[in-house]
Amino acid sequence: MNQEDREVEVKFYLSNPRLLLARLLALGAECTQGRLFEVNLRFDMPDGSLTRDQRVLRLRQDNRARMTYKGAAAPEEAVSVRQEIEFEVSDFEAARRLLEALGYQVSVMYEKWRTTYRLGDLEIVIDEMPFGNFCEIEGSEASSIQQAAASLGLDWDARIVASYVALFDLLKLKRQLKVNQLTFQELADLTVTPDELGVRPADQEAG
Repeated sequence: MNQEDREVEVKFYLSNPRLLLARLLALGAECTQGRLFEVNLRFDMPDGSLTRDQRVLRLRQDNRARMTYKGAAAPEEAVSVRQEIEFEVSDFEAARRLLEALGYQVSVMYEKWRTTYRLGDLEIVIDEMPFGNFCEIEGSEASSIQQAAASLGLDWDARIVASYVALFDLLKLKRQLKVNQLTFQELADLTVTPDELGVRPADQEAG
């Protein structure tokens, strides 16, 4: 795998995003992108072969449009390690039409608000999802990610390597939800507990 196409990351469920923000700023983290709304389209073939193989084909729109391919995550890793190829596209709708012309179809649409920080050589984001708040830490090595998590007071044992779509699938199964899109409107009247996502808060202050 080309090192430039290698994604190494882990996420954590947050009970108090403001607490994490305070810790980030105390460590000298720099905000590189203010709070930004995202629309993400996940594509698959009609037979679901990409999902079955744990591969991702995504088109994202925020203040720009990007297409992303992610390979299956390496098994038995402490963090999510996978091939990632991402590039900017000039026209979101044209890119969607291209993928659909090739036989792909939108399998799920999901929204989020994301704020991005830089801490050393790590990218740390705070994601506001329709079912809760999360922190993602991405870097080149699992060891540096784990060290940053400890500095931020995040419980390493509460880390999550599953995707947001996988968490959404678990929530739909547990709550027998009929919704197909992970949007703020679809889940507006739903209170979701960490247990229903199969996660636990990683940012509880030590007693």
